[in-house]
Amino acid sequence: MSLSGKTIFITGASRGIGKAIAERAAKDGANVVIAAKTVEPNSKLPGTIFSAAEDIEKLGGKALALQVDVRHDEQIQNAVAQAVEKFGGLDVLVNNASAISLTGTLETDAKRFDLMHQVNVRATYLMSRASIPHLEKATNPHILNLSPPLNLDPKWFGNHVAYTMSKYGMSMCTLGMARELKKKRIAVNSLWPETGIATAAVKNLLGGDDAMKMCRKPEIVADAAHWILTQPSADCSGNFFIDSEVLKNAGINDLESYAVMPGQKLMPDFFLG
Repeated sequence: MSLSGKTIFITGASRGIGKAIAERAAKDGANVVIAAKTVEPNSKLPGTIFSAAEDIEKLGGKALALQVDVRHDEQIQNAVAQAVEKFGGLDVLVNNASAISLTGTLETDAKRFDLMHQVNVRATYLMSRASIPHLEKATNPHILNLSPPLNLDPKWFGNHVAYTMSKYGMSMCTLGMARELKKKRIAVNSLWPETGIATAAVKNLLGGDDAMKMCRKPEIVADAAHWILTQPSADCSGNFFIDSEVLKNAGINDLESYAVMPGQKLMPDFFLG
């Protein structure tokens, strides 16, 4: 149940859930590739690839900070090549990078539509495609997509159809690649939070400080991801995991410590229920 010595490539890992997953892996002594765009500090989006790398190494991991815009295939290809050259291989890919706009059809212009589909669906597909030749050489290879269970209830489409399409596109990658890569023993799973998670997206786009108080910390997703990524890849694939259910199955029943404000009513996340 350890990621010691494993090489984990995480997109969007300079902050939020991606960074929390990176830090949990670092505690095991993993090699972590921080792939994100941010290289200069931003008051609204704290954290850069370099500050994240420093934090990972303080926790006992080895870090490689790479500036990557996942909308560009050549940058994806170069980043994977650099990771393999640096650490000698690749064991895990976490497709965490995501773009969000909870807007209706008339409010979602072509630029915003393209951004969500390029970052969410296209990048998940191309990152996986670039990683598969290296993952199939690993002893316990995993791809983990931060995307929701597939649910065609119209209520998840009516208010933000473009965003839902893009996130479900990630989940369809899970569904299809899990079947496709079964013979290669590469596990492909999705993970999604039961509640809102205290990230910059919640603070800046989904309700500010009041909403943050009704969230859980990113560490709950990180701990769930750690459990998934340490399972035998041949026996754990094609699943749409929910963070709280993963931890309860792992024997962790008291989740109160993950709350930003223990005792506060929690805000349910999208695509569940």
